[in-house]
Parts: sequence; C-alpha cells; structure tokens
Amino acid sequence: MKVAYIFSTQGHTVSYKLGRMILPQLEENRHGVDVVGMFFFEDNNYVLMQGNPLGERLKLQADEKGFVLMGCDQCCYEREIADKLVAGIPIGCFPDLYAALSGNPPDQVITL
Repeated sequence: MKVAYIFSTQGHTVSYKLGRMILPQLEENRHGVDVVGMFFFEDNNYVLMQGNPLGERLKLQADEKGFVLMGCDQCCYEREIADKLVAGIPIGCFPDLYAALSGNPPDQVITL
C-alpha cells in the first residue's frame, strides 16, 4: 500500500508522531507501507528548515526512498521561512502536491 501524510495538527504531532514513530520506522525499513509523500501545514513547516535534525533526516529518507516532501507555500511565506528549508524541499499548494504525486499516487492519505 502507498500512503501520503498530511501534517496539519498543531502541537507535538510532527515532533512526536513523525519524529518518534514514522521516521524511525522509515530509517529501519519497517514502516510497513510505501510512503509516497508528506505535506506540511502551519507550524509543522519548521521541521523542514535547514539545521533541524528531524528535517535533515527526513530529507535523507525522502531522497533514498523517492517520496515527495512539500511545505505549504502560504504557511512558509507567512512564517518567513520559504527560503530557509532544507535544500531540495519545495513549497506549494494542493495543485502542486497533486502534480508531484501524479506519477506515484497514494492509495491512502493520512492526516495527522
């Protein structure tokens, strides 16, 4: 099964669920599904910033496993971090996400 994650919940969702559950499973090749994309809203975009260890690890996994990472363009611009993301992580809106996933669409979309 192929999944895409949308991180929209505020709080510790990214640092806990992604950082302590999903990412370690990806790194250990035991996540159980193929991740095809991750899209970040609101303050969750801070994880994608250069120098953030979680974002750097996530980018390595995305490159290794071939999945899409994307930050919400409006969220990144509002927080003035659009030019501070880990190199190679694009920002965009839903149409950009759809286009990025069109060659490898998910079977399930999970919103956290």
